[in-house]
Amino acid sequence: MVLETNITKMLGIKHPIVAAPMGPFYTTELTIAVSEAGGLGVLSHSALISDVLARKSPVDIMKENMLKVVEHTDKPFGFNIRTSRREIAAIELVRDIPRFIRETPKVKEQCVYAITSAGSSRTLPQSKEYQKLKESGSNIKHFHVAPALWLADKCVTSNVDGMVVTGGEGGGHQSYEKVSTLVLLQQVLKKYPDFPIIACGGFATGNGLAAALALGAGAIAMGSRFIASNESEFHETYKNVVPPARAQDTVLVTGALGPIRLWKNEYSLHHGLVTSKEEKMAEESAFTAEDIIEEGKAYEAAYKGDVNSGAVLLGQSIGIINSLKNAKDIVEEIVQDAENRLKKAHTSIK
Repeated sequence: MVLETNITKMLGIKHPIVAAPMGPFYTTELTIAVSEAGGLGVLSHSALISDVLARKSPVDIMKENMLKVVEHTDKPFGFNIRTSRREIAAIELVRDIPRFIRETPKVKEQCVYAITSAGSSRTLPQSKEYQKLKESGSNIKHFHVAPALWLADKCVTSNVDGMVVTGGEGGGHQSYEKVSTLVLLQQVLKKYPDFPIIACGGFATGNGLAAALALGAGAIAMGSRFIASNESEFHETYKNVVPPARAQDTVLVTGALGPIRLWKNEYSLHHGLVTSKEEKMAEESAFTAEDIIEEGKAYEAAYKGDVNSGAVLLGQSIGIINSLKNAKDIVEEIVQDAENRLKKAHTSIK
């Protein structure tokens, strides 16, 4: 049995499983592993604070990562660009990366998915270089992250090819609405029943995949589950937080762009939570360069193993992840379990 959906057919992948982007961290090895497993690996918008201080360009980092991916797999993959108001490299990325893809045949053949997030869904499709890439015969599809119904409306207006609908259970940045994936997914699918949708936030098992497909999504995206894989670049200490953790071991606090879900530790428990975008922007107006650097250092510290005073991004799905596994085993187990669950559900129809 094969779980064939509108997303697997659109992106040319075997299984309806996508790796969630996890910038500013590096996910190159993970991208290769997930794509090799038949899912869709996704390169994060990588730019650690040490890269920034060393004046290493996010564009050069992305190009290097793409070349490494196509060197080690011939399977489809994708990449992420954060288009937020604080992302000074966004304009350069949406200009230079589509050009690089267009001019690099192997990358152009395999790069089928561009996911933008944390900002405008219009930034990439309005780029002349992205338009040229589409006109050159590329099969690339543009998705944008929609963490709220009104943002899904904006995505559709922007003529994106699809949406990643992500609820408040997920790790990393969340919307101020704090709506669960279950409710948000139903809201979006009720309004846009035929739109290509990837469900994200709280997924780590076959039952979760079966539920998402039954609701009408074409795939799931997973972050925490893939962090807890043997191939991910996250430090072993970070990964080992996951198996013994409970779903209630995360908390929403103020992040770089708004509410962010982190594992409860010394860092997160000493951070408050902004309640609105206006409050967040007022806070940002008082930021100094030193504040931004310190914030970046907290994320990088956790990525490199300091899970006490660093910012550990994880979602509530850590409560249903019991072990570290190879990406291939994660994908195959989830797909098999989803198939079994859907078969059992089918017997209920008389």
